Amino acid sequence: MNQNQEEVCRKAEELGEKYEIECTGCAQSTVAAILDALELENDDLFKAASGLADGIGLTGNGTCGALVGGVMVLGWLYGRERQDFADMFKPMPSYMLAKKLHDRFVDHFGNCRCHDLQTKVCGRAYDFWEPGEIEQAMADGAMKHCAKVVGTSARMTTEIILEQRADNEA
Repeated sequence: MNQNQEEVCRKAEELGEKYEIECTGCAQSTVAAILDALELENDDLFKAASGLADGIGLTGNGTCGALVGGVMVLGWLYGRERQDFADMFKPMPSYMLAKKLHDRFVDHFGNCRCHDLQTKVCGRAYDFWEPGEIEQAMADGAMKHCAKVVGTSARMTTEIILEQRADNEA
């Protein structure tokens, strides 16, 4: 990775952390960070990520929104087009890149389920539908911990995109 690529990856990581702390919504924060670091725009992709926070709909019971946001960007860039919907092999490049991100994420964090990640990085999981849990998470500093996860996922995704661009140019 050259110096410019490293700067882009660092920017994605820093923006991911910043957006998660200032705006919340791990999937949207990840998408925004990657798009902004790569100087891309897609408001529909950003909006589509809005229901994916805290393991889908603030349930904690799904895949980390930071990981899902990264996979969404990979799918947008390398996924199957609608005209190729009937070709079951067309999405393979996006599947391989999503798996690469998943594997890096799990290697780094140990798992990808939201509540499991919260327990690992925050010391406990939160149920944001229970009264007082959002306030407790804020008091416990959970936002800073989740912001690190978002930043890491944004960086990993951006690295994969830059690697893929280099492979495509070779």
